[in-house]
Amino acid sequence: MAEYNTIRTTGVAGARAAQIDEGLRAHMNKVYGTMSVGTFITFLAAWAIAGLAVTTDPSAATTMIREGQYLTGLGEALYMSPLKWVVMFAPLAFVFFGFGAAVNRMNAAGVQLVFYAFAALMGVSISSIFLVFTGYSIIQTFLVTSIAFAGLSLWGYTTKKDISGWGSFLIMGVIGLIAASIINIFLGSPAIAFAVSIIGLLIFAALTAYDTQRIKAEYVAHAQHGDQDWLGKAAIMGALSLYLDFINMFMFLLQFLGNRE
Repeated sequence: MAEYNTIRTTGVAGARAAQIDEGLRAHMNKVYGTMSVGTFITFLAAWAIAGLAVTTDPSAATTMIREGQYLTGLGEALYMSPLKWVVMFAPLAFVFFGFGAAVNRMNAAGVQLVFYAFAALMGVSISSIFLVFTGYSIIQTFLVTSIAFAGLSLWGYTTKKDISGWGSFLIMGVIGLIAASIINIFLGSPAIAFAVSIIGLLIFAALTAYDTQRIKAEYVAHAQHGDQDWLGKAAIMGALSLYLDFINMFMFLLQFLGNRE
């Protein structure tokens, strides 16, 4: 944020400042637009996979999950076989290893395709929510998450307070969350799961504001160089950051607001 205020107040020509403002708006529109498409792909993929994984026809099923509903062969493979671990951890591995390679080797259009592929993979990973929670509660939680995300992101964009110092603490918090979640897979403790959900919700709420301000500051810092390929990739990486904030907020909120089938 310091760079932005400096540009605005240290003698930069008015026309140049207006150009940066216009470019910043276009950049943020690209970030939010890409993130929105990715979110749509995720939920569409999750809904489609869940639909293929469940059937009401006993003759085409392998396992009954509740009265009148059965897992198909695909459903059993995704949710009951060792493949479930691959599906669970694939998005995490993709973020840590796949995106770095894509950004370094591809142009902006290629990175965007990789992001959309990741969004589809995330949809497969979270598709079980349509088996566990009612459709109404999923929609309700999505709307609540959208409102909260919009407010937090708007605050991060407009606040004059420099929150860049939050970054290291929030990243450490995310690492701790991942570790606690993996440990609790084996422990199965409801108390740990409840604590992880509360802390995770707070961390990703803060990350939404922090990432929004960071994306804005990074654009302003690089805008004068006119590197269009970098700006294109930066918009997609910004979309990825906000997308992950949104999806994680949604998943943690679903633990509190979701009604189970």
